[in-house]
Amino acid sequence: MLTLAFDTATSAATAALVRDGNVLGERVSRAVAVLEDADELLRESGVERSELTGIVVGTGPGSFTGLRLGLATARGLALALGLPVAGVSTLDALALGAPGALPVIDGGRREVFTLVDGEPVIRAPQDVHGALCVGSGAVRYRAILEANGAEVPSDDDERHLPRGRFHAQLAGEPGAAGDVEPLYLRVPDAERNA
Repeated sequence: MLTLAFDTATSAATAALVRDGNVLGERVSRAVAVLEDADELLRESGVERSELTGIVVGTGPGSFTGLRLGLATARGLALALGLPVAGVSTLDALALGAPGALPVIDGGRREVFTLVDGEPVIRAPQDVHGALCVGSGAVRYRAILEANGAEVPSDDDERHLPRGRFHAQLAGEPGAAGDVEPLYLRVPDAERNA
């Protein structure tokens, strides 16, 4: 299996090309560059688009715009290339990349997205308690989390990134692109203000 996996839910978008569990290449950039990253991964690995067997996309929670961009990209590629798609939680990918750590994603509005008893939730940073916290929310709210007794790795520690390789590892059986839904934990600002 040759999988293109990417996540655009956080400020650092990640992409990976994975063949049978082996990472052929990875990129970290921004959500708007995910197609360019995919093209570079294929070219640098000497792989043709026709060799791809599936796409894995991060479903969030995270930035509304980033999630929509990632899902639209996955659906567009799936349609153009005739590929199945699997969705994977960004929180789960972060957790896989940092075993034993609590994934914490910046949710804006002075909130974070995290896991409580394995379920995604919204919390105020001061209500998050974990021994080791990773992710964009852990970086942004480092002082608060450390005051709560958590350890937060340095800002440039790769455990803060929801790497595409972890999405590929967690992906279940891919299916129709239209069946993959974003994980929203609250109503988007545009709907809330309407």
